[in-house]
Amino acid sequence: MSDFKDIDFDRPRQKRAPALQGWDILSIGVLLMTACIGLYYLLVFLNPNTSINPFTPSRFVLVPTTTITPIVMPATWTPSATPYIPDTDTPLPTFTPIFTPTPFSLATATNTLKPSATLKPSATPKAPFSAKVTNISSGKYHPESGCNWSGVAGIVLDKNNAPLTKAQLLLLGTLNGQAINNFGMTSLYPLIYGPAGFEIYLSSTPVDSKGTLYLQLRDQGGVPLSENIYIDTYSDCSKNMVWVEFKENR
Repeated sequence: MSDFKDIDFDRPRQKRAPALQGWDILSIGVLLMTACIGLYYLLVFLNPNTSINPFTPSRFVLVPTTTITPIVMPATWTPSATPYIPDTDTPLPTFTPIFTPTPFSLATATNTLKPSATLKPSATPKAPFSAKVTNISSGKYHPESGCNWSGVAGIVLDKNNAPLTKAQLLLLGTLNGQAINNFGMTSLYPLIYGPAGFEIYLSSTPVDSKGTLYLQLRDQGGVPLSENIYIDTYSDCSKNMVWVEFKENR
């Protein structure tokens, strides 16, 4: 009976802690390993160049690839074969015969050649048109100007005496120290000279000149139809107009 005196029946009975089994230890080890692996990846993620990372970015350096550059010959280079030049033989000196005197006679007769006939010079072809030049008073065509007029006038006719219209006249040279380069055309003064007439005005004061002016007839294309017709001018009022009649040669 004495053994039950120390027992307190009102106090709850304490249970004994269960002992760790083998599967419990294995689970704890797996959890610890998982935590270590997670910590390792966290450290590598935060610092990729850490020493515990075997695949640091600095170890993988991209090596540039080589580019093959083809060799191209210059555009101006053209291969050419070197011609073979054979050796030339030096010819031996030729034999020169000894001079022998040639007999001759002073009595040998020689034939005298007759002189050939001299060819006559061919005739110089004439220009298509020829001209007749006279000096008249301008009062015949310009009575209102009196003696205050100086110039060249005339007519141009074909071989059938028909008027040649639209023909060009050039008056060139010098007069009283001044250069003259005047132009005229037929059919511009039909009321005064008719359809074949022309007129080239010089000045209001007649002056004397001798062969310093010449007149030339040309077609509409500028091709000369006559030679240079040299004319004289006079200060005399009865000769102050140079009258030129062009006529086509037959």
